[in-house]
Amino acid sequence: MHKMKKQHLTIAELRLKYPHIFKLNAKQRHGERQVALTFDDAPDNRITPLVLDILKEHNIRATFFLVGSRAKAYPGLVERMVREGHVIGNHSYNHPLLTKLTLPAFEHQVKDTERIIEQSTGYKPRYFRPPYGEINEEQLRWAGDNGYMVVNWDVDTNDWRGLTASRILQNVMRGVRPGSIILQHASGSTQNGYLHGTVKALPSIIQQLRERKYEFVTLPDLLQDQKEKKE
Repeated sequence: MHKMKKQHLTIAELRLKYPHIFKLNAKQRHGERQVALTFDDAPDNRITPLVLDILKEHNIRATFFLVGSRAKAYPGLVERMVREGHVIGNHSYNHPLLTKLTLPAFEHQVKDTERIIEQSTGYKPRYFRPPYGEINEEQLRWAGDNGYMVVNWDVDTNDWRGLTASRILQNVMRGVRPGSIILQHASGSTQNGYLHGTVKALPSIIQQLRERKYEFVTLPDLLQDQKEKKE
């Protein structure tokens, strides 16, 4: 008799099975029009400061998912994020495809990054975003059991593909709805011109969403949760 091969659940199936610890967006009460801007792969000393400058100019608080190795290299930028009212999330230590890792290796990716972030921010982040949005059931259960909430997105700007500012803006405006979590990037490559579209599009995204009466909030406000990990 053949042994049944273990069935791996898709990301969509995992979200349905674990709705309390795996989020793509938020349910909004009637009349609410909140959205959360989230930025992955930060920090670096090229793109991240430009993104922070724009957010400061427009008085917006966002959520940054940090790569541990980069947070270690640029602690001053992490401190600036906190000082300017942004929320910090965990995006692994060196951005691997987590589904290829053993559970102990996955735990190291989360915990090593958490230690670095705590040194700069004073807290252990509650929110974890897996690189490429990919995570398996064992890892997701571990995250939930250890006080984390896994947060992906429902609006993908695809800015990392090197899109123009107008295409990035189009991707946001087509996909956004009340409760949306918008994915952008604030670091990730030293290639000249990388994420130029992000920086150029951001003021227009802010302006057009405000014209449509959207309110910008951090993930804890959107998800009615807390920024610190639940111990």
